[in-house]
Amino acid sequence: MSKLPKILLLALFALAPKPALAQQKFENLDRIDGLVAMTVGANIGEPGGPIAPVDRRLRLAACPSAPSIDGPVFGAAIVKCDALGWRIRVPLAAGSAAAAAGPVGRYAPAARSVPREAVVKKGDPVQLVAGNAVFNVSRVMVADEDGAVGQTIRVREDKKSAPVLAQVVEMGIVRVPGFNDF
Repeated sequence: MSKLPKILLLALFALAPKPALAQQKFENLDRIDGLVAMTVGANIGEPGGPIAPVDRRLRLAACPSAPSIDGPVFGAAIVKCDALGWRIRVPLAAGSAAAAAGPVGRYAPAARSVPREAVVKKGDPVQLVAGNAVFNVSRVMVADEDGAVGQTIRVREDKKSAPVLAQVVEMGIVRVPGFNDF
């Protein structure tokens, strides 16, 4: 047997199609960005969406199935591949659409079960907003207590004025409960 058929056989073997999983050594980070955006309901940079795309320097092993997304949990979406055991956190922007859609009661069991990060601190100046899609009024107030997105806190105009209850919408912005079409 001559050397030419062996070389031809090796060349054909090298050019033969390989399974998709064998071709892709690393997880597609664009796919992770898309899955996170679909899960949280907001795109990159939008309120409630990922702050930034997943770091392109990551070299995660390709997950044999679609990675699962949990969250938002403590201001981040958790992306994990149970089959391979890797997990990453994708930070989310404050002010999710769900929190802005309607009031969350201060004493609701769901609001108390998971501690959330305070975006308004006691003594911070905040903008108190009241209104709806057609009309709104705002006024600068001072927060009397710490509050996370969705929580109801007391705010007042100055030390001598009576407190007003307001729901935290995002950092520096609170809204008067009862205006749900905002």
